[in-house]
Amino acid sequence: MTSIDLKGIAQAYNSAASKVYKRIVVCAGTGCMANGALPVFNALKAAVEKAGMREFVELEFDVHDDRKVIQLTGSGCQGFCAQGPLVNILPEETMYVKVKPEDAERIINQTIVNNEVIEELLYKNPVTGERNRGQLDIPFYKLQNRLVLGECGHVDPEDIREYIAHGGYLAAQKAFTEMTDVEICDTIVVSGLRGRGGGGFPTGRKWHLTRVEQSEKKYVICNGDEGDPGAFMDRSLMEGNPHRVLEGMMIAARAIGADEGYVYVRLEYPLAVKRMRKAIEDALDAGVLGDNVFGSGHSMYIHIMEGAGAFVCGEETALMASIEGKRGMPMPKPPFPAQKGLFGKPTVINNVETLAAVPLIIRHGASWFNKYGTANSKGTKTFALTGHVANTGLIEVPFGTTLREIVYNIGGGVTDNEGHVTHEGFKAVQIGGPSGGCLTEDDLDLPLDYDNLTAIGAMVGSGGLVVMNKQSCMVQIARFFMNFTQNESCGKCVPCREGTKQMLALLDDIIEGRATEETFEVLEEVGKVVKLASLCGLGKTAPSPVLSTILKFKDEYLAHIRDKRCPTNNCKALRSISIDPEKCIGCTACARKCPVKAISGDKKQVHVIDPEVCTKCGVCFEVCKFDAVVGFN
Repeated sequence: MTSIDLKGIAQAYNSAASKVYKRIVVCAGTGCMANGALPVFNALKAAVEKAGMREFVELEFDVHDDRKVIQLTGSGCQGFCAQGPLVNILPEETMYVKVKPEDAERIINQTIVNNEVIEELLYKNPVTGERNRGQLDIPFYKLQNRLVLGECGHVDPEDIREYIAHGGYLAAQKAFTEMTDVEICDTIVVSGLRGRGGGGFPTGRKWHLTRVEQSEKKYVICNGDEGDPGAFMDRSLMEGNPHRVLEGMMIAARAIGADEGYVYVRLEYPLAVKRMRKAIEDALDAGVLGDNVFGSGHSMYIHIMEGAGAFVCGEETALMASIEGKRGMPMPKPPFPAQKGLFGKPTVINNVETLAAVPLIIRHGASWFNKYGTANSKGTKTFALTGHVANTGLIEVPFGTTLREIVYNIGGGVTDNEGHVTHEGFKAVQIGGPSGGCLTEDDLDLPLDYDNLTAIGAMVGSGGLVVMNKQSCMVQIARFFMNFTQNESCGKCVPCREGTKQMLALLDDIIEGRATEETFEVLEEVGKVVKLASLCGLGKTAPSPVLSTILKFKDEYLAHIRDKRCPTNNCKALRSISIDPEKCIGCTACARKCPVKAISGDKKQVHVIDPEVCTKCGVCFEVCKFDAVVGFN
């Protein structure tokens, strides 16, 4: 096979792209698609045609048309999910937010034809009220270092030529034709890259351990089984830049001596599955994958494996069992995957984000990469920023960035339950999803990296960051994550299967007012046992949200247990509901609507609630026009 001409493809693409008058990029990540990006795309397409301009969705290399050419494309997730659907207009980098189909003609007529900016479609800072034009001056983007995510939103994820035009596959070509396996592993070791999936194991060391194993067959696996509540980093990378992930897998395969790989992606991510499949097909057609890669004499084939959505399959031994067609359940280690992995062969497993960083390291060098981050945590980390924060979305910052910078400057500040920014509202952040821990105001200035988080009982995890305001009940937060891990426990080992079930029941006792101080002691004790005795990482970290909230918010737990009171008034069973006699006029609306007939009182007389009958459903509170029902706020 003749080696692919990457530079020739890049030059041809860039030459064709130079003829484009304007490029309109509609964010087509899952979030924006759910918010109506497709109707926006179609409306823009119709508006371009109505304006007599020529548009195309795929770059054409042989154009004979004097009309102004508009390139209209979709992209992967651009990260600013709270403001979607997003429309980015290049080359000016004008970003319009919350675009509706009815805005399409204005965008074409004013911005595309007349180069005018439509102020009301620009992002408005919720604190200052200032309008920002695009990614170059919106604080959400400006304060990040988007290395791994850099091309997401700027390249068409379904066009391999554009990826190549951005320097894609040059690192793989270098790895296959100019570097030895030892040199590749050493470069990754020197870069300081550690696994972004949760464990934080040094990637180069993992590759060396697999490389030295003697076997006629080895595998590389991309772990895209992202199941944490609130996490969507890996999904966005696979949707937004699938070729970068493939290139990282190719380099990993060359480093360990593998010729075959699997991308394990959950079927709940249909767009990621579709784009990864297309990327593989296009790479095969282009000659990037297949036999004799880059004329090196090495082969490389990659397959897609759709997981059924079991959280435990993110654990590497369970993941391999799933690929082998078995039930996804973990196995004791050793042997480690590097020794005996997929189908009994040495295997390296890396997370999506880890692999996506690899081509950058090979392309720019280890020293370029490790100038970002801290002493033991090099590079950047993507986080899914969600919860009570003004700017939710996907961010990427260097390790060592503080929580304060993320929440207040990039995230735009904490919001109340009505979505308004409040300066005094911060209560906590759950980091690392159901395996992680809780950070409080005391941790706002802590530089986030592997070591600092481990030292306070939390972890980077896969990168979920859920911000909570002071109206959040921490016992209910702990119960939410415990309910998730209990449902997702595969049931293989007793500590996880039974322990998480008991912890969930104990949390229910606390929330529903049945708990005693002994309940609290047993909850802590069971949590410690599950942490010590479970078989796999899922079980060992399952109690973390409970134990960390107990550590940071013990008084809140005790208020539920001793005082039978929820300080945030979120726990329905602990509410004290009554009718204010000063405000009640005896209109009877509450009594007529109460589904259990717990309210009594004659017309024009003060009504009363029978606490023994009341279910605290809140109907009386909703129908009262005089704010006489108290205890729900």
